Amino acid sequence: MTAPQPDPAGPALHVPAPGAPATGTTPALSMRGLAKRFGEKIAVDGISLDVPPGSFFGIVGPNGAGKTTTLFMATGLLRPDFGTALVHGIDVWAEPLAAKKLMGILPDGVKLFDRLTGEQLITYAGLLRGMDRDVVASRVGELLDAMDLARDAGTLVVDYSAGMTKKIALATALIHAPRLLVLDEPFEAVDPVSAANIRSILDSYVASGGTVIVSSHVMDLVQRMCDHVAVVAGGRLLAAGTIDEVRAGASLEDRFVQLVGGRSRTEGLEWLRTF
Repeated sequence: MTAPQPDPAGPALHVPAPGAPATGTTPALSMRGLAKRFGEKIAVDGISLDVPPGSFFGIVGPNGAGKTTTLFMATGLLRPDFGTALVHGIDVWAEPLAAKKLMGILPDGVKLFDRLTGEQLITYAGLLRGMDRDVVASRVGELLDAMDLARDAGTLVVDYSAGMTKKIALATALIHAPRLLVLDEPFEAVDPVSAANIRSILDSYVASGGTVIVSSHVMDLVQRMCDHVAVVAGGRLLAAGTIDEVRAGASLEDRFVQLVGGRSRTEGLEWLRTF
């Protein structure tokens, strides 16, 4: 595949022809030719990918690989220049309300209504989705307990730590029991105990038929949690499949470095070895 060449209107985008959806079971998320550029920079260059239903799917890539932009386009947060995304067969951009009912989304660096308390924020998220008030009240209590935030339910979110903020945002993504969870760096700044609790919640969610997509830089975390993985770099999909298929007999980290390249040489820095 050749690199896109610039033209007077800006850099070209490599947009493959839309492929046919996977046969058999409808994918939980299907992307076809998603592409996006910002000025002269091609952020995503024609990514096509199917996420099987009931899978724990990891998306890994270096900083600036296009992971977040891809997920934003696939979930209706950023309009693509080209391509389509379907959630359980529903076009995200043609039928946004129907598609978003099926999704729970935790963007990285999410902006919250942080002048609400934790309890109020989750309640607001549930009511905003048209849920019954009694159902919301019941689920809010359970989510606060599960996230170990019950003691801080009456604290303003603006006063939460970074890890607490991540957990309360995850709770807002779970309140309506979505069929698909899309989580961008969900464990960043979360302490090990809370991370273990969150992993347990997500494992149970997948075991009951839900689908989780996790974007992360931490290879070991993805290798231990996920059953499928996609490697993205330079806005393109380099590999996708089950963990074992992508690893090809190596560790996920070694395979990632092999696919992505760009590892720095370690010669020099003699001044660090003078003790």
